[in-house]
Amino acid sequence: MSLKADLLRQADDDLGVLKRALVGLDDEAMRRPWFGTWGIREILAHITGWHREMIPVLERIARGEKPLADGVSYADLDGWNARLVGARRGLTVAGLRAALDASHRAFLAAAAAVPESRFGPDKTATRVVDLNGPHHYREHAGQILAWRRRAGL
Repeated sequence: MSLKADLLRQADDDLGVLKRALVGLDDEAMRRPWFGTWGIREILAHITGWHREMIPVLERIARGEKPLADGVSYADLDGWNARLVGARRGLTVAGLRAALDASHRAFLAAAAAVPESRFGPDKTATRVVDLNGPHHYREHAGQILAWRRRAGL
């Protein structure tokens, strides 16, 4: 199996891990802040936002262009995170779950359209897909599971 195919499969698998970490949590628990000022609701908005933000990056890579549009920088991650979460503040927990599923599908579709040759151990497409897919899902699933243990949930 190719690196690209492995990443796409791993993204699906690790999204499943993240979603299983949420099983049994009600809306109140999903809204309860525990990760700084964030709860799970904000984490889902954050992941969804990064998916949506990275789709044009993957589309540019697929066309053989530089990944970032002129003038775009992700150096201020805290600022980006705040904007991405803030843009989804009006969504319900159910809406965020649906948005996560939809953004995951769109993100993987954009990744699937990137030519195989653009994937490799030190290539941008690999980093974009891994950091915003499998790695991101595992990171937050682990944090959620640790919080649930501490909170007795």
